[in-house]
Amino acid sequence: MTNDMHDQTPAPSATRRIPLVIATVVIGGAVGFAALYGLGLGRGPSGDPACRAAVDTAKRIAPLIHGEVAALTAATAPLRLPDLAFEDADGKPKKLSDFRGKTLLVNLWATWCVPCRKEMPALEELQTKMAGPNFEVVAINIDTRDPEKPKNFLKEANLTRLGYFNDQKAKVFQDLKGIGRALGMPTSVLVDPQGCEIATIAGPAEWASEDALKLIRAAVKPVAASF
Repeated sequence: MTNDMHDQTPAPSATRRIPLVIATVVIGGAVGFAALYGLGLGRGPSGDPACRAAVDTAKRIAPLIHGEVAALTAATAPLRLPDLAFEDADGKPKKLSDFRGKTLLVNLWATWCVPCRKEMPALEELQTKMAGPNFEVVAINIDTRDPEKPKNFLKEANLTRLGYFNDQKAKVFQDLKGIGRALGMPTSVLVDPQGCEIATIAGPAEWASEDALKLIRAAVKPVAASF
């Protein structure tokens, strides 16, 4: 009887191993989580210190995000946009960084996108009223087939003030999608002079409205605030 009871009692060494195994699993999990966090998987979009000013601008203009521009989402974390690459009307390569020093409204559009086509006259009017040394609308067409089709659309609609930019590979859309800033068409991003996000909108907006003009005026450099 004594021997049977003794055989049923866990060995001290086995008992001690149980908490050690649990501790190892917990520590290992914590190390793995820390490694993932260090790789950026536990964070939101970029934390570029140079983009903190853009977040400040976003906070400052937040009260103006209403009415015709109510769908805009103001930046809450510092995010530098990828250096988008595209071409101008002459086929010369351009990059987003070529426009540094200006506040930009970067818009992606295509002729097959009905809301995009309807939005273009408002973008044209915004460019007409606000374009200058401190602001520009950069509307990038992403038609991938007939390169003449978007040009003809702009010509037929008498949209002559907007600069023509295009990316026939539509990589600009994929680049913005990769950072969660392009979910559909049209997509527009308000960008500060350092190339950082101020606000983003998925879908069209009435960019020629007084709501939009007030917001853009507030977002550009102080020297242009009274434009």
